[in-house]
Amino acid sequence: MATPELFNSEVGYPEDAQRSDVVYPEFAAVQPLAVPANLPIASFAYRFIKPAIELTIIFLTLPILLPLSLLIAFAICATSRGSALYRHRRLGQFQKPIYVWKFRTMYQDSDRLLEQYLSTDAEARREWSECHKLKRDPRITPIGHLLRSTSLDEIPQLLNVLAGEMSIVGPRPIVDKEKSKYGMYLQMFSYALPGITGLWQVSGRCDLSYEKRVQLDVKYVTRWNLWMEVKILLKTVFVMIHREGAY
Repeated sequence: MATPELFNSEVGYPEDAQRSDVVYPEFAAVQPLAVPANLPIASFAYRFIKPAIELTIIFLTLPILLPLSLLIAFAICATSRGSALYRHRRLGQFQKPIYVWKFRTMYQDSDRLLEQYLSTDAEARREWSECHKLKRDPRITPIGHLLRSTSLDEIPQLLNVLAGEMSIVGPRPIVDKEKSKYGMYLQMFSYALPGITGLWQVSGRCDLSYEKRVQLDVKYVTRWNLWMEVKILLKTVFVMIHREGAY
């Protein structure tokens, strides 16, 4: 099912960011110490109103999320060996390492399964290089497919939000190997707190190229506002129900 357009204008880089030279000198810094004041994510609304809204959402949904999380954890442990939760090293704001929590959706020997699959399937290697995800991923457990398609595997990342390492809405945190895909936009991308959901997730997710993902992340950082935040949250519910672009 096709999703309604979230924004009227076509998604792309800000006009000046399309130039080959670095128009924002502060983005060239190797390790920025603070968000430049000229970006909307340096505003009072982003730093204070947005976190207040997200904390309110977390506490209002706890009566639903807690029993749901227990049910998911039981289903994971009952259908495959290993713990219900796992954490993965990612890059947070300013490229600082963080450990992101998720419900386990893979078998314990997932690395071996992936290596074996990619070594025998050229189309899978191409798909993996573009999105770092696979539609037919041999590592995923049966319950894992359901959790991923509905994004319920992301629920434990609310712990990262409460710890101040992530936000509910923002660019997805990346691994070290993905840094090269952002090129000159890496520092711009890293100014925002990484999120559980964001423009990429509600605009097609893995149905999009990685280049389009970078464009969406740049748009979020350079054009953020509270109305954009609200629209992303509302669209997230729609995407979860219809399982669009998630696998």
